[in-house]
Amino acid sequence: MPMTIDGDGSITGLSAGGLPDNSITAAELADGIITRAKVSTSEADSFAFCRAWVNFNGTGTVAIRADFNVSSITDNNTGDYTVNFSNALPDGNYSLTGSAGDTSVSTNSLPGIRPAAAFATGSVRFTVIFASGATSNVGDYTQVSVAIFR
Repeated sequence: MPMTIDGDGSITGLSAGGLPDNSITAAELADGIITRAKVSTSEADSFAFCRAWVNFNGTGTVAIRADFNVSSITDNNTGDYTVNFSNALPDGNYSLTGSAGDTSVSTNSLPGIRPAAAFATGSVRFTVIFASGATSNVGDYTQVSVAIFR
């Protein structure tokens, strides 16, 4: 069955990428590209979907470079950020992953991220950490990227 897009934005006949041949509803189309969709199948819960992501400058006045489903970033303190979602997630049972770095920083540490509060449906708070000897520190970096999967 070929893939078709109905006038309401629903898509039928999609089977690529291992998705079942079912319909996708509530699709948002931008220049012919599906930017958000909800798979209407009972098997959907077995798939991991990226619900939000952001790439931002975490130094000085934080600035979003690119994002999906992110309304803003809150700079709480050094290396401590909150990502606010444009559309709330169904619950706090999601996965947070990310990275941080700065090409101008000369250090032997590998920065990473860790949750700073319980996961909320409308936002996620995290810190950027790096090791300095036996000590863990928080820091601001020019390249911070996070993604939220559920």
